[in-house]
Amino acid sequence: MRVSTSQLQQLAIFTTVLTGGGVGTMYYLQQKRFAESDYHRLALQKLEDCSVAMESLGAPPLKVHNIHLTDRQNRVDLYAAQIKIPVTGSKDGGYLYTTSVRDLKTNRWSLKQAVLRLREGHTIDLLNPPDAEQSMSEEDTQWR
Repeated sequence: MRVSTSQLQQLAIFTTVLTGGGVGTMYYLQQKRFAESDYHRLALQKLEDCSVAMESLGAPPLKVHNIHLTDRQNRVDLYAAQIKIPVTGSKDGGYLYTTSVRDLKTNRWSLKQAVLRLREGHTIDLLNPPDAEQSMSEEDTQWR
């Protein structure tokens, strides 16, 4: 049985489109799974609760970007989750580095580390945030 070149081209195009659609769907589902996870939600709540960090970003509006799935700093297993969440505001952007652990008895995640590193170089520990007044006085002394 002979197959024409045009039929082979159609088959190749169909296979490429089908494979691309499958990869795109899997990427979307993985991102959705991260965004709906408890460890991701806890980290973003901690960021939104820190007025110094939100002010440094220029948020609201806070834009949370997709996690880079190929980044080796993003690791999740049954007991721990270490993720790097890209965030931006109207002033600046950066990464929210988080570490969470899961209590196997209660099946709940708890945040152990949450640090915002801004592009401009500042680092804000969200679990021990600086006071707004303290942050402002530090910025004043930097400019002098």
